Amino acid sequence: MNEYKVGDIVETKKQHPCGSKTWEITRVGVDFKLKCSGCGHTVMLEREKALKAIKRKIEE
Repeated sequence: MNEYKVGDIVETKKQHPCGSKTWEITRVGVDFKLKCSGCGHTVMLEREKALKAIKRKIEE
C-alpha cells in the first residue's frame, strides 16, 4: 500500500474535465484534498475513494 503525503503529485485513473490527470495532494488524513495540476480546482475526497481513484505516484 502506498503512503501519500502533502506535496506528492499523483495520477488518477479518470481525467479531470480540464484534461489533466495529475493532482497535487494538499491534505492527508481521514479525507484527502487534491488540487488539479491543470486548472487549480480543489477536491475533497474520503480516504477510501481517493485511494481507489489514484493510479500511481509521479513524484514527491
